[in-house]
Amino acid sequence: MSSSPTEGATLVDVTMPQMGVSVAEGTVIEWRKQVGDWVQRDEIICAISTDKIDTDVESPATGRLGEIVVQVGETVDVGTVLARIATDARPGEAHRSENSHPGNASAGAGAAATGTGEATAALEAPGAAGELQGDTTEAVNEGSAQAAAGRRGAGGARRYSPVVRRIAAEHGIDLERVQGTGRGGRVRKQDVLAVLGAAATPEAPPEPPMHIESPYRPDAPVAPRPRAPRFGAPPEPAPAPAAPPPPSVAAADAGAVHSAPLSRMRESIGRHMLQSLQTAATCTTVIEADMSRVAAARTRSGLTWLPYVARATVEALREMPALNATLEDTTLTHYDAVHLGIAVSLGEEGLIVPVIRDAQNLSVEGLAEEIRGMARRARAGELTADQVRGGTFTITNPGGYGSIIATPVINQPQVAILDTEAVVKRPVVVTDELGNDSIAIRHMTYLCMSWDHRALDGALAAQFLAALRDRLERWPLD
Repeated sequence: MSSSPTEGATLVDVTMPQMGVSVAEGTVIEWRKQVGDWVQRDEIICAISTDKIDTDVESPATGRLGEIVVQVGETVDVGTVLARIATDARPGEAHRSENSHPGNASAGAGAAATGTGEATAALEAPGAAGELQGDTTEAVNEGSAQAAAGRRGAGGARRYSPVVRRIAAEHGIDLERVQGTGRGGRVRKQDVLAVLGAAATPEAPPEPPMHIESPYRPDAPVAPRPRAPRFGAPPEPAPAPAAPPPPSVAAADAGAVHSAPLSRMRESIGRHMLQSLQTAATCTTVIEADMSRVAAARTRSGLTWLPYVARATVEALREMPALNATLEDTTLTHYDAVHLGIAVSLGEEGLIVPVIRDAQNLSVEGLAEEIRGMARRARAGELTADQVRGGTFTITNPGGYGSIIATPVINQPQVAILDTEAVVKRPVVVTDELGNDSIAIRHMTYLCMSWDHRALDGALAAQFLAALRDRLERWPLD
């Protein structure tokens, strides 16, 4: 049970962390510490679950756990205070739990030692896990036993994430009959979608290309436009235009068939994107690049375009570290290592940006393998907290959908984001070594970069893009 903090104590809040721009809320699945326990800075005090990540929450300060605000099983928004740490307490001081129950210290140590096993148990058995932070050894043992029973499905209700519950409610799915593939048998969103997919017709339209796998897929076939009539031929009769509704008619009366509030994920994405636009002095610079040599290299390797762009980007960042940086308030930090974020679209759910750490140490083949692995884990909801934070530069690549120019929003607190667009064959003017011009067909693309004018100037942004283009256009074919 939660307890009020000591009056007059100096308190530090422990909040629900942000785990990607589309994660709007999380569920507490286990408290590793009780009210009154001494905790060190960066020590794990609780475990949480979101729709994409299950992770541990570390203490932001050293002190005594003065208050637990959110109980096990409760789902709260990102940024909500979970607990409070009394930083003016001293180690060795007895607290209420220790005075009342001398055996509690060993019980607390045993509970902490169980690690993620009890976190899973807490997720699967809300009635039992809700008492894990009680003051008695009997309560901890009883909660663990009941939680294990819930995990086996032999007692207690199973616990589900908000998205799982929403999808099940919308489609009338009995979650007790769904086989879970998550940690400890937890039912994940993918499990519910698999049930829906099994009931869908086999003629369902194919899923659009993932944001991450190849930003430069050919456009989907487009129905040909009707030809204009030849000279002298009578024009085909055009359908009569629909009469517009009178100005006084409400939008709901003009044919709308569905209206619903934004999902929590879309609200979270909107808040972060708006915050970025309101924080950064955002500018966008675009440069054109000839990808013909990369196209030849791809023919030999069988890889997508993205690993080549990523490798060239890493090399350009190492040459110009001013763009491999973060700006928080008035503190500008440049980094030697490149922790490269790759935006992954999760369809209607939103997006997430897993981070490839020390990307400068990876070859094109190594980057391709990391990108595929990150994409798979993102789709399966298996990313860890460390895999979605700490990026120093981000690449987003919507070109697979056929777009050619975009102005991406900066992934705060980074100072720039690169947008890679579709590679298309176009006629361009080329100059040979003798200065003679000719028209040739080349694989061309636009590289678009949004950057923060507080940290950079236009000349530096253009120089970076030119350096990136030069690497792509001179890609070695050996």
